[in-house]
Amino acid sequence: QGQLVESGGGLVQAGDSLKLSCRASGWNFSGRAFSTYIVGWFRRSPGKDREFVAVTIWLGENSDYADSVKGRFTISRDNTKNMVYLQMSSLNSEDTAVYFCAARADVNLVATPSAFTYWGQGTQVTVSS
Repeated sequence: QGQLVESGGGLVQAGDSLKLSCRASGWNFSGRAFSTYIVGWFRRSPGKDREFVAVTIWLGENSDYADSVKGRFTISRDNTKNMVYLQMSSLNSEDTAVYFCAARADVNLVATPSAFTYWGQGTQVTVSS
């Protein structure tokens, strides 16, 4: 059974940078390699619904971002290692949330959380002002 595991969260100060990692292990759903899944990052802040942050497809050549993180966050992936990353910079208190990576078997970018099939457990990011 495939599994997604996030890491890299922590407590940082406003203006700092942080890099999250998502590792896919045991990935062999219906014979499809992890590289054929789109992978997204989502986050959930206290009292809020899970929201889209970023998504990437295939070799990471095509990505999309929420307006709130454009220019500050970068999503990337290394299919040889089954890893997806989220580089975050210029963090502010509104970025405080639990961050999740999720995967969906698709060839198109999707930003709706409910459309993603596989989810990690999340990693906490706290930005102090």
